[in-house]
Amino acid sequence: MGATTICFADRASLRAALILSLCLPGDVLLYLLLPMQYQAFGITLGEAGILLAANRLVRIFGYHYVMKGYARWGDRPSSMVAAGCAALCALGYATLCGFWALLLLRLLWGLAYAALNLSTQVMATAQAAGAARRSGRSRALVAVGPMVALPLGALLSLEHGPRLIFLAMVASSLLGVWLARRLPAAAHRLPAEHRRFRRPDSVAVWSFTEGLTLDGLFIIGLSLLAQQLLGADAVLVAGGLLAVRYLSELLLSPLGGMLAQRWGATRMLLGLALLTAGALVAFGCHWLVAGGGLVLVLRALQLPLVVPIVAERNPGQQRVRALAANAVWRDIGAGVGPLLAAVVLPLMAPVWVYALAALALAISALACAQRPAVLLPMAHPAAADQEVAGGKVR
Repeated sequence: MGATTICFADRASLRAALILSLCLPGDVLLYLLLPMQYQAFGITLGEAGILLAANRLVRIFGYHYVMKGYARWGDRPSSMVAAGCAALCALGYATLCGFWALLLLRLLWGLAYAALNLSTQVMATAQAAGAARRSGRSRALVAVGPMVALPLGALLSLEHGPRLIFLAMVASSLLGVWLARRLPAAAHRLPAEHRRFRRPDSVAVWSFTEGLTLDGLFIIGLSLLAQQLLGADAVLVAGGLLAVRYLSELLLSPLGGMLAQRWGATRMLLGLALLTAGALVAFGCHWLVAGGGLVLVLRALQLPLVVPIVAERNPGQQRVRALAANAVWRDIGAGVGPLLAAVVLPLMAPVWVYALAALALAISALACAQRPAVLLPMAHPAAADQEVAGGKVR
């Protein structure tokens, strides 16, 4: 029964990751195209920063309700609705102009992503055995869609403008709706809720800092610095580097998961975070390709580490709520990041911006490592069997 349950967990985790991989490109293309070609969408650069942060900021307030709906309805209906919303957003990016119309789409996508992301994390950690390995494989599969879409979008934007590529994203999201029909349909039990707000623990502080520095300041700075330093070739270079981000996730996230399974996720997180801090400083010194590429590679190795750490420290029914709370803190950081980048990068030298970001990243990693992660059972094996096998996985 145990081997069968692990097989179900593997298949469900991969299917959830594939759905997110099909729905995510519409969002990542905006991070590439909006800062450089904001006029084509009828907005200003400042409004572009707000739009790129809006999908994350809405999750700060909406993740709680998404989590409750996801836990009540299960993965299948939640993911089908979320993938349908992703298709609607991509259609809007291709056809609508103006700040308010795009803002509504960004808010809708933020809630849709919350459901899809939560499904991938819960499916990856549904069984304690192999959770880090599944997390790494899940992150790798999620990266495939953006990795293909980014260079394709950069090339098409040069010939046909930044809107046409989003029509292809409508089709890929609809394929995600179809695939979601075979996810498990069982609900997820949540523990009794005592209070809405809890102080973030060290892992949540790390996730906030990582979101602020790597998903906010670094990604937006990549587009802006490429435009300043490279001129006409900026969109191709930035698109190529962002594609390297997802290629590195595809190739290295499984490796990060396997190393974490062997050496411990917390130990791996600390070492990689300190290396990333050094790479951020190099990026701020205008080592755009070398520093930026190293940040992307190290980020890919770190991605699968946080989810197993959270699951290990929050066993049993606490797992779904803890994963959602940790995602909220990451979104707070990643939502503040683009806004901060739009304000500080025109005013401060990049070397100071990214040196301070590197210092914050290193301090938060040291704090996270204060409590060593030990492998604890996340739930009674029978409970884990019920959670994965409760829905039909084909």
